[in-house]
Amino acid sequence: MKHIYVWDIFVRCFHWLLVLGFAANALIIDDDSKLHIWVGYCVLALVLARIVWGFVGRGYARFASFPPSVRGAAAQLTDIATQRNHAHVGHSPLGALMIYNLIASLLVLGLSGYLMTTDMFWGTEWTEELHELAAIWTEASVIVHILAALFESKRTRVNLPKAMVTGFKDMPEE
Repeated sequence: MKHIYVWDIFVRCFHWLLVLGFAANALIIDDDSKLHIWVGYCVLALVLARIVWGFVGRGYARFASFPPSVRGAAAQLTDIATQRNHAHVGHSPLGALMIYNLIASLLVLGLSGYLMTTDMFWGTEWTEELHELAAIWTEASVIVHILAALFESKRTRVNLPKAMVTGFKDMPEE
């Protein structure tokens, strides 16, 4: 096994703070409370910071290291279907698409939540519907993300959750 440093401290802290904030707002905090709004702002700030880090960070944190690729995602699906075991050091192509999906979903969720607090859009039905739809989509995406990380960990024999805690992936020798 090769012990490779993949996720820097910013990416790991971002990830776990995002998990805490999103889970708190989705599962624990009352939707109509001020705390829900402030935690939402914190989640939005985290996502905006991650976008900046995607351009100025190093290594596997950079968006350039995991460009969205439908061809790459199709190849990964083929690998899964044919039981080829190809582990990716950074984000896999399907993982990259999920990350972009989650970033976009959280931006829509945060922006729609913010708009609901403004004088111009307070009480408008479309902002509330957009916020609720974005929340449902993001929750579903999070569930798929978790299941996919567990599936890929088992399939590739690379403990992805552990890597998001330690920063290191133990990669099988080719």
